[in-house]
Amino acid sequence: MSRDLAPLSRDLAPLFDPVSVAVVGASDDPAKYGHAIASQALRAPHRRPIHLVNRRGGTVLGQSAAPSLTALGEPVGLVVVSVPAPVYEQTVEEALACGARAIVAVTAGFAETGAEGLARQRAVAEKVRAAGAVLVGPNCLGIADNTTELYLASDAFDLGGVALLSQSGNLALELQLAFAPHGLGFSRFVSLGNQSDVTLVDLVRDCARHDATKAIAVYAEDFGDGRAFAQAAATAGKPVVLLSAGRGAAAARSAASHTGALTTSAAIVAAACRDAGVELVRTPREMTAVLAAVAGGRRARGRRVAVFTDGGGHGVVAADAAEAAGFAVPELGPRVRERLAGQLWGPSALGNPVDLAGMGEQDPMSYAAVVRTLLDSDEIDAVLMTGYFGGYSSDSGGLGGATGTLGATELAAADSIARAVRASPKPVVAQSMYPDAPSCQNLQAAGIPVFAAIEDAARALAAVVVAEDAGAEGGAAALEPLPEPAEPMTDTGYYATRAVLAEAGLRFPASAEISTEAGVRAFARSTSGPFVLKALHLLHKSDAGGVALNLADEEALVAAHREMHARLSAPSYSVEQMADLGAGVELIVGVNRDPRFGPIAMVGLGGVFTEVLGDVVFALAPVSAARAETMLRDLRCAALLDGVRGRPAVDVAAAAKAIEQITRVAAVQYDLAEFEVNPLLALPSGALALDARAVPLVPPSLSDY
Repeated sequence: MSRDLAPLSRDLAPLFDPVSVAVVGASDDPAKYGHAIASQALRAPHRRPIHLVNRRGGTVLGQSAAPSLTALGEPVGLVVVSVPAPVYEQTVEEALACGARAIVAVTAGFAETGAEGLARQRAVAEKVRAAGAVLVGPNCLGIADNTTELYLASDAFDLGGVALLSQSGNLALELQLAFAPHGLGFSRFVSLGNQSDVTLVDLVRDCARHDATKAIAVYAEDFGDGRAFAQAAATAGKPVVLLSAGRGAAAARSAASHTGALTTSAAIVAAACRDAGVELVRTPREMTAVLAAVAGGRRARGRRVAVFTDGGGHGVVAADAAEAAGFAVPELGPRVRERLAGQLWGPSALGNPVDLAGMGEQDPMSYAAVVRTLLDSDEIDAVLMTGYFGGYSSDSGGLGGATGTLGATELAAADSIARAVRASPKPVVAQSMYPDAPSCQNLQAAGIPVFAAIEDAARALAAVVVAEDAGAEGGAAALEPLPEPAEPMTDTGYYATRAVLAEAGLRFPASAEISTEAGVRAFARSTSGPFVLKALHLLHKSDAGGVALNLADEEALVAAHREMHARLSAPSYSVEQMADLGAGVELIVGVNRDPRFGPIAMVGLGGVFTEVLGDVVFALAPVSAARAETMLRDLRCAALLDGVRGRPAVDVAAAAKAIEQITRVAAVQYDLAEFEVNPLLALPSGALALDARAVPLVPPSLSDY
């Protein structure tokens, strides 16, 4: 995982707009991939020369085929390699010798087969880079660029503004079908393959510069350098939507801390997306909903949504869906209600949801009047329209279709709604029982996404909310560069870890490391109680009975030491002043080093119930104090920070500063797998670290503890 978040971007022009193309392995056999790609490549022979290569020569797809690249007798710009694995290296070398600046390797059988295949793959990639060329794959399914008429995938894709970077070819076909009702299409398609040379990060950066690409859609199972992906997405300047597979529980391992036990692949990817401003989705359907919304370009500046319907049931369901998506559905004020009352009839509901209650059948233009009023109101940030709209112009709606009076009026209402939306910066999203109706298609054409399911409409609306504090919530400002590594911690013991944190500014209770009863008594006589006794050099001190709390005086401390030492025979112990846990809130702050995304910070409710409650949030580390405060406010237990049931509010700013100090220390220790302070006691004034643990990247055996 590279520390460099912004390496030089690679020139991928030879890949997406080559001077010529050669398909090696072109075939007349429809069962072979070389047939599919050659067929697509020949769709645009006017744009650039298209050469077909088949070792038997002759003709392929009615065009003369050369027996080899060399036999073409002229340089080639891009070479598609679709040959058996045993001749892969030879074919790539011949392509480079013929001047190829880009290679698309369909051939499979490399890293996905094991160590030997990985070694072959790397060797070829090194030769390609040494020649100054670029390679996509191997084990990919081709590429396409509709803007340059480059068709080197098995299927044709409709022209549009979405660049799809995917580790699945079939997913592209599914998205093509899902996109069609929303007028979406593809600017580019790239099958990532094994990413031996050109990576996902390279492609995101290039698509960010591509004027015809308005949004970047990614399906990824392997991010490679995840931190660089997050940075590329954060600085893309256009929406990035990620469908990530394999985000379940992390591979089974023996976690040496609460942080290790609670940090999963899903949590890491979600944290990276949040910090980078990436829309994370779970299904192709959800990806379509998000892309349909962001394509409109309008953004909601807050989370107050007006639900507008023509039936009570639709309104209630939509309001629930909006709230589940994180929106507020506030009751409208008297001025807006008064204006609505002048546009609707007596049975209509004027609060929120706004319900036409049959007014639409009297006058479909009432839909447009309500939308205009809601968009004009400074009480709401977005409009969610739901229900029957579309039924009047639909032949299946039962009320006359597009040629009837109601249908024609509904079409006019759709045009009026479109004009109102174009004149407003606020987004409108619709759900309709008849999403294919002519009036709904008019809305779609105007950039108003229409969905058949209300949950899709609510998710789409959530995708266009602009965070109130973009720096704290996500985007490039939330991604701090990884610092240069510090000297390795040769001693990761309790007191060595405390010393590193204390040097960074973290406060700890008074304490001493002792190994004799005399030392216990000396500490007790120099410091007021109550006391804490901890057995050192144990992974989980509490679980082993190696922590004793609330020891009132010297004799209680000595008794606890005798009993604990008789059971554990620890080489040394820590005696500390006991903090007043009831005066504050116990937090956990941990950092886990992920091989793809680097250090990941975790903040949550701490103490002995950390793993039981699991109330934690994650972010890419290091985190600033401002970002840390946002993380604290995102906890389910955040209300505890402000005081409950007579308990005082805690110093959230001090806790956030402590989190910043901890994550900065952990981020520079590249030799550590896990770093944890648990608990960090947030107090009414300041914060106090009560325990600390550092786990080496390669943990020692249990016999060393």
